[in-house]
Amino acid sequence: MQYGAAAEQAWYMPAMPVAVAAETAAERVERLASESAVVVFSVSSCCMCHAVKRLFCGMGVHPTVHELDLDPRGLELERALAALLGSGGGAVPVVPVVFIGGKLVGAMDRVMAAHINGTLVPLLKEAGALWL
Repeated sequence: MQYGAAAEQAWYMPAMPVAVAAETAAERVERLASESAVVVFSVSSCCMCHAVKRLFCGMGVHPTVHELDLDPRGLELERALAALLGSGGGAVPVVPVVFIGGKLVGAMDRVMAAHINGTLVPLLKEAGALWL
């Protein structure tokens, strides 16, 4: 048997670079939001973001969390989220923004309202994030 460089090349083919058009921030938000049952766009130092993450974890749901302050394109994503929420990016904080089943639920106020009025659990079950 041959174990040299030629043998390694037989099973390892490096990926060829593919020219891909850079995705916009809105497209990236849409893609990230659809990759998991529950997705939270957050800022690591935000107390409301921490509260919504704790709410989900307390329910047995483990959301995918994207910390915008740790992402090199975080500011662009935050602007795209502000546009989705219709807040225009003013002085009002955009985060946390929650998607369930790839659909925008909204910010903390919408998530808490859904939790209080009993519609959050059915949304989580429908998305496959909760099996109660």
